[in-house]
Amino acid sequence: MINAAIDRLCRLIDILIGLALAVMVVLVFGNVLLRYVFNSGIAVSEEVSRWLFVWLCFMGAVVALKEGAHLGTDMLVSRLPVAGKKVCLVLGHLLMLYITWLFLAGSWQQARINMDMEAPVTGAPMGIFYASGVVFSVLAGILLLFQLVRVLMGQVSDSELVMIKESEEQAELEALQAELAHGHAQGDGAGANPSGGTAKGPRS
Repeated sequence: MINAAIDRLCRLIDILIGLALAVMVVLVFGNVLLRYVFNSGIAVSEEVSRWLFVWLCFMGAVVALKEGAHLGTDMLVSRLPVAGKKVCLVLGHLLMLYITWLFLAGSWQQARINMDMEAPVTGAPMGIFYASGVVFSVLAGILLLFQLVRVLMGQVSDSELVMIKESEEQAELEALQAELAHGHAQGDGAGANPSGGTAKGPRS
């Protein structure tokens, strides 16, 4: 049930991100067109686009956190036993929760301080700009807590113990390198005779 609610939330965020991108395209492209054709522009275009871009980034980060698409490497963790992977996963979540708490505290302070300040063009409270960090921190904290509880209760499969996955291109490259190395090893073994010398063909 909780998984379904999180999936619906992420789909809603994806829709909002798409709408934000559409509004940004209309504002920016329309502003450029108006300036070149009519020598005028949309006054709020730059400010609203900047605010939408910030909110878009933070909301996209929530979806990336849920899907494990944030930056990272599995070079070490993927080679650990299951117990080691669980320990690293728990430690990683605890560190991320602490950093998320710090981010929430800072964003909340900035939002409160700037709530009485007006944006220069739209006149909207500047606290809305910093509230993006508050919303991100709350949603990210909920996701991290839910994932941590699943790990501690043993509800995570072995394939989910590595949060970060290498890209498909990297995985294909590593598989190709392993195949080539295996092929070279077989070729070297076939080119040598049991006595250690080089195999020779029959003399005419």
